Amino acid sequence: MRVVEMFYSLQGEGKQIGLPTFFVRLAGCNLNCRWCDTRYAAGEGEAMSVQEVFQGCEPYGRICLTGGEPLMQEGFSELIVMLLESGKEVVVETNGSLDVSVIPSHPRVLISMDIKCPSSGESKSMDTGNIGRLQPKDQLKFVIFDGVDLEHALGVIEEHSPRCECIFSPVGGMDLEPLAEEVLHRRIEARVLPQLHKIIWGRRPGV
Repeated sequence: MRVVEMFYSLQGEGKQIGLPTFFVRLAGCNLNCRWCDTRYAAGEGEAMSVQEVFQGCEPYGRICLTGGEPLMQEGFSELIVMLLESGKEVVVETNGSLDVSVIPSHPRVLISMDIKCPSSGESKSMDTGNIGRLQPKDQLKFVIFDGVDLEHALGVIEEHSPRCECIFSPVGGMDLEPLAEEVLHRRIEARVLPQLHKIIWGRRPGV
């Protein structure tokens, strides 16, 4: 596997926001999103065996596999199985362009999947069939820049009727008021959340 960084922090996004979590950031991505805040993960990273990555995770109970795009990595499913067999909870953060059915299905695996909106430049790269593969325990995330993005998100939700919770976050993760006001005004059934790690530590890596 190619690993960019491994670190212990608070989950900054989604419905597990604020929970202490050990992060494994894997290298490489198949998209080039305009709003990407982890471009440094597009590099080669450090070569590690699945066993070495697992050993790094051993002291922790909640693991987040992120990127980059973790589904591109060989050994990805094997690592998840090892983590589950050791009793851990696993969150997989994926960009929505690759088939999530390769992720082992288990009550302790939460898929956190993006749907890229038009402002990202990658909205046409999505595998929208993935939405039907998500289970109620999973989450579907939309990063919203403007009204065009919001209408796109609402159109995706209306067309595909996701079974899981939908999460809206503003670009940059911190200026929530305009998006929150729009969600309330239009009575949209979505959870509006910040990126907590940026509020606490700013934009530096390793948090």
